Amino acid sequence: MVLWWIGNLALLALVLTAALLAHRVIVVAREISRYADDILVHGVGLTAALDPLPALQDTRRLVTEVTDHAGAYVEALGPALPRSPMQ
Repeated sequence: MVLWWIGNLALLALVLTAALLAHRVIVVAREISRYADDILVHGVGLTAALDPLPALQDTRRLVTEVTDHAGAYVEALGPALPRSPMQ
């Protein structure tokens, strides 16, 4: 009978230890879930902020065209412009 009670106490200690470890795992899993939800919310917000990026390609193309045309314009005006005293 004494061995029966010792076995019961050992089993109780084992169950309590398993329950404690399971609780710790569940707490960490819930925290990870909250972090994942936060990442999802802010990730969607980030994609909304990236929507104007295709317009930047158009802007870059247009700036290149304007720069090329401005350079050609300055070259065409070259003979008509007075020379500076430094040259």
